Amino acid sequence: MLKKIRKVLAARSVVLLIERFFRLGAGAVVTFMVARMLGDSALGTYGLVMVWAAFLAPLTNLGMNNLVQKMASTQSDPVKALQFLQTAVWLRLFAGLIFGLLMIAGFMLFYPHYFAAGPIEISVLFILQSFFSLILFEYQQNYLGHFRAVALAKIAVSLLTLVVRIVGLYHGAGISFLLLIVGIEFLLTGAVQYYWYRRYTPPEARFHWQFFDWPAGKAMLQRASWLWVSGIVSVVYLKIDTVMIESMLGVAATGQYTAVARISELWYVIPVTLAARYYPDLLKAFEQSWPQYLLILRRRGLQFFSLALLISVGMTASAYWIMLFAYGEKFTGSTTVLQIHVWAGCFVFVRALISQHLIITGNEPLSLLSHGVGAVLNVGLNFLLIPRMGIEGAAWATLISYAYASFFFIFFSKKTRAHFFEMLKTKAAAAP
Repeated sequence: MLKKIRKVLAARSVVLLIERFFRLGAGAVVTFMVARMLGDSALGTYGLVMVWAAFLAPLTNLGMNNLVQKMASTQSDPVKALQFLQTAVWLRLFAGLIFGLLMIAGFMLFYPHYFAAGPIEISVLFILQSFFSLILFEYQQNYLGHFRAVALAKIAVSLLTLVVRIVGLYHGAGISFLLLIVGIEFLLTGAVQYYWYRRYTPPEARFHWQFFDWPAGKAMLQRASWLWVSGIVSVVYLKIDTVMIESMLGVAATGQYTAVARISELWYVIPVTLAARYYPDLLKAFEQSWPQYLLILRRRGLQFFSLALLISVGMTASAYWIMLFAYGEKFTGSTTVLQIHVWAGCFVFVRALISQHLIITGNEPLSLLSHGVGAVLNVGLNFLLIPRMGIEGAAWATLISYAYASFFFIFFSKKTRAHFFEMLKTKAAAAP
């Protein structure tokens, strides 16, 4: 039994899930404490700034997350592979600094009252987020099998910053202090990712400007362009509801919605992590046999959807007690919002696999189109429903737009619609 437990804990998917759940759990604890100690208005301010930070993430990753390792690993020349990796990191560092400065300017323009309350802390957060570009070193170490060391180091950083934030809150620190610590966490996380890269890399291959290669960078940017724009649009339709609630209902309502979204979206790490874990298996099956690939895709899709369904049913039944335990009596009025919002997870879980399928089959433009229509749909529904239904309307807008952009869009494309029905046929053909 102990041997089996050790084997499970050593599995890459389990290690990555533990690390990401810990980091999300740390963020959730801070959210709970802000809600209880500072109130919904303070939580709304915190949530709004973090949404802007979320908008910055896809701008600076340039759509390269999965693409870089794929292009580097196909190079027969190790120097060329190193050029692809380090060029991507340099490009993302530059993008992080440039878009970070633009984000500061935009926040000053649209939210001068929030910016005036913590100009240094907000600026530091946006600038230090550029160190998230070093995650490409983490992807390389995961590929080489060093995932446990990197994951444990990130857990240590999250634990350290969580303790600092808790102590700060107990000693009267406000939102500005929390934002500063989030920025420092970006810096420390990037530092540990670079540390493990240096540890497992020979001195002649260390991170250096000499490995920057513009032709390699241009090739990656061209390949990643669809994924980059798609990622930007995706975050817009995932996070625009918070911005619109603040504009239409005020910061207190934003705090109530932020509280709901933090719990509902806590589960989204599962499909993202598992899809990344199964991506090599799907790619290998695709290269060997189309029917076998479809069969594996179908099985994983059913597993993902079943897990999401189980989570949604459980959270719907216990939503009141979850809100009461996590946030206190003041937030239980948002129970219905959670009961609506949590069902979007069923589509988010399935979309994680569909996104992998679109990349494997070369349908990246369709990913952009689905996210684009989903963003337009989300914005339109929010404009229509928020004035009539408040934050419940925002939850319905989220559910409907996620349903389209994550799953139902496949029926509006002839190619993906055919793939879906081929999966059903593959099931029948494979049945004994």
